[in-house]
Amino acid sequence: MSFYTSLNGLKNAQTELSVIANNLANAETTGFKKSRVNFADIVAGTSATNPKQVKGIGSAVQSIDQNFAIGPTQQTGAALDLAIDGEGFFTKVNPLNGKTFYTRNGNFNLDGAGYITDVQGNRLQVLPVDAAGIPTSTTPQDALIPATNAAGAEIMSVNVRTDGAVMAAYADGTSTEVGKIALAAFIAPPGLLQVGNQNWQASGISGPPAYGAPGASRFGTMLSGSLEQSNVDVAEEMVGLITAQRYFQANAKAIDTATQLSQTVINLRS
Repeated sequence: MSFYTSLNGLKNAQTELSVIANNLANAETTGFKKSRVNFADIVAGTSATNPKQVKGIGSAVQSIDQNFAIGPTQQTGAALDLAIDGEGFFTKVNPLNGKTFYTRNGNFNLDGAGYITDVQGNRLQVLPVDAAGIPTSTTPQDALIPATNAAGAEIMSVNVRTDGAVMAAYADGTSTEVGKIALAAFIAPPGLLQVGNQNWQASGISGPPAYGAPGASRFGTMLSGSLEQSNVDVAEEMVGLITAQRYFQANAKAIDTATQLSQTVINLRS
């Protein structure tokens, strides 16, 4: 039994080492959120077992939780590099398959068709607004910048205000508000499904998204010319790495000791 108990410990230590290694590998990944491993003990006993005779038979990985604490902000100066100063996720839609993604990575650019996209081509979503800049719907739509305005003037630049208003400036000196960036909030963010490229998708655990504009309700404001960095603390992860290594070594030593005891018993019988 001790072999299997320690074997579970080895597997758990290996899982923790993998999670820490992934955190360290993404210490410089924009918008990355670190994870941690939670363990649970396993006991051998039932309701009919004498409580004084219940013994532990190892541990198991209970969950791998994501930590959505806000990371530090780095200024870049690029108008479409965006960071959320507070809660919320950017909303993006893949134009090829219609899948919706959520992210804290605000590295966006304008493509040739006038859409604001990330490096994978997913389109940033905005809330439609009226002439006064007030959102008219909570249903997001693609952020599309018209190449010319009503007077025929060509687009010159695009910038984003703190309230999330996407402003298109034209050659004749006029500007038009395309919409307000659609931020998403979830009842249980740790339940979001990681899909890579700093993207998440909604799940049954996270609950459905609630959309709103920056600065409204629980949503943070928008920082243009900035990017949110990874929330990984390298020093903290290194301490965790040493602890996980000791955990692994201790379980390996327990297996070695159990092997020696088994060999001693065999030698006694012979």
